[in-house]
Amino acid sequence: MMHKVVWPIIVIGAAVLIALALMATSPVLSPTNPEAVVPSVRVQLAKAEDIRLIVNSQGTVIPRTESDLISEVSGKVEWVSPALVSGGYFEKGEVLLKLDKADYQASVKRSAAGFKRAVAEQEHARFEYGRLKSLEARQLVSTSQLENALRISTIAEATLEEAGVNRDQARLDLTRTVIVAPYTGLVREKSVDIGQFVNRGSKVARIFASDFVEVRLPIADQQLAYLGLAPTRRGHLPAASQLNVELSADYAGRHMEWLGKIVRFEAEVDTESRMLNIVARVGNTGLDQMLTVGMFVHAEVQGAVKKDIYVLPRTALRADRQLLLVDKEGRLRSRNVGVLRLYQDQVYINAGLNDGDRVNISAVNTYVEGMHVKAIRAGE
Repeated sequence: MMHKVVWPIIVIGAAVLIALALMATSPVLSPTNPEAVVPSVRVQLAKAEDIRLIVNSQGTVIPRTESDLISEVSGKVEWVSPALVSGGYFEKGEVLLKLDKADYQASVKRSAAGFKRAVAEQEHARFEYGRLKSLEARQLVSTSQLENALRISTIAEATLEEAGVNRDQARLDLTRTVIVAPYTGLVREKSVDIGQFVNRGSKVARIFASDFVEVRLPIADQQLAYLGLAPTRRGHLPAASQLNVELSADYAGRHMEWLGKIVRFEAEVDTESRMLNIVARVGNTGLDQMLTVGMFVHAEVQGAVKKDIYVLPRTALRADRQLLLVDKEGRLRSRNVGVLRLYQDQVYINAGLNDGDRVNISAVNTYVEGMHVKAIRAGE
């Protein structure tokens, strides 16, 4: 019985002694302060510069001048130029179409004969009036006879004038049987062919000029401030105010570019898109690659020049138009700035910065005002 009581007491006592021995010999831990980890951020030195604002748009190439070629006389088509086909090229003054002119040649001869007859009658009436006037001075003819001679002479003058007009009209109609190009350009569509009879006022073809082309570029109203222009009542811009525009397109496996000018505003704002169209004009002669009507192009309009602008990566801008700057002590400080424009992956700052300011351009997930950071210059 005593053994059942003594042995547990011995075991427990031994365990207590071992625990006390371990506690007495264990190392003593002294508290230490862990070294703080300073995050690294990339910074960019602020530097003011003058920049030209760019406004992007796009549009379709249209001809500057487009018109219907109209026949001014009636007749049967006798000849059509090889250039008078869809896509055909012609130059100013080139003959495009000829009508049957037999009737008009006869009319010219008829009117010429009528004019000669009117000349003879007018000369005779004038001579007769002069003769009677000299006789009236000697009282050899009556006043009524002289007045009748004057009337005949006046009618003969009017008849001569009318005959002259008829002769000139007949000659003009004869020239109109030959239809010539009013300008250098291209044919959009042909409406007649050989053997067809056309009436006065009938459309022969639709043509457009190729010396200049235009592109209508829709611009949002708030972007007009970037152009430095205000819509004018007359629409057209004086030469000194016309802005440069760069057009580009990928066509036939090639990237092509053209230079032009913004020449006018259109008259009204589109009621659906609330956009205002400005018109770019491009000279289309003497180029290696001409702008084709109907081509879709991208445009970069070179707008106003703004002074003392700070250009930073767009990632530098935080909510509420705020930047984070690293001060001389290496601490992050927030600053509100003026934002002129967000453009592509950049932000244009026009107020709130000074040259030499170190602007944070890294993403900072957790920010505390005055926190220590290690500033690393961008590009290093």
